[in-house]
Amino acid sequence: MRIGMFDSGVGGLTVLKSFIKYHPNNEYFYYGDTLNVPYGDKTKEELLELSKKIIKYLENKKVDIIIIACGTISSNVYDDLTKITNIPIYSIIKETINYALDRKYNKILLIATSATVNSHIFKKNIPNLIEMSCPKLVPLIESRKKEELNLVLKEYFKDIKEIDAIILGCTHYPIIKEEIKNILNTSIIDMGEILAQKIKTKDTLQSIDLYFSKTDEKVKENIKMILGDIC
Repeated sequence: MRIGMFDSGVGGLTVLKSFIKYHPNNEYFYYGDTLNVPYGDKTKEELLELSKKIIKYLENKKVDIIIIACGTISSNVYDDLTKITNIPIYSIIKETINYALDRKYNKILLIATSATVNSHIFKKNIPNLIEMSCPKLVPLIESRKKEELNLVLKEYFKDIKEIDAIILGCTHYPIIKEEIKNILNTSIIDMGEILAQKIKTKDTLQSIDLYFSKTDEKVKENIKMILGDIC
């Protein structure tokens, strides 16, 4: 199966990694829009225009399905995107909501971009959810500023107590899963892992095609850090 996948930058590679883990024998086409990262501070109109261009790119690759490996796009323009292509599109968010509801957590923390939080897509569907906008995280993750990142995480989480789980509502956040665990000792819900386990694919020969709208040494370092020897 030819699987298209896209995100604002390198974060969606965490989703790609999960899919390769559970569905190794497929052809993957990944688009990271590093030229326009971060997406979290963009308007719905901007997000839609950027996404339309990427959908067109993936259509030209003749993919069988498209995975939106981005919480911001999934929470803001998913419905709009399903209307512009005949290719089946999967949101990174829907299965995560179902997963959280099945486990009946008493108290869940969602961390996500401002655009995702402002959509309230998780809050509308999950009881006892605390929403936290974390606009500083994606730029720090992309730029690999680890010391500053740890300080920002501690500031974000300083008043968080007694939660049963934390939803990583942006696909960049699994990159810093260990740093989050060091501060909040709780269950972590990784959207990419959940979706990868739910999707059924038809095996073919494995190939991985990565495209980024802007590349530099940091992007290359991040690809290596996330995917390792996979590609």
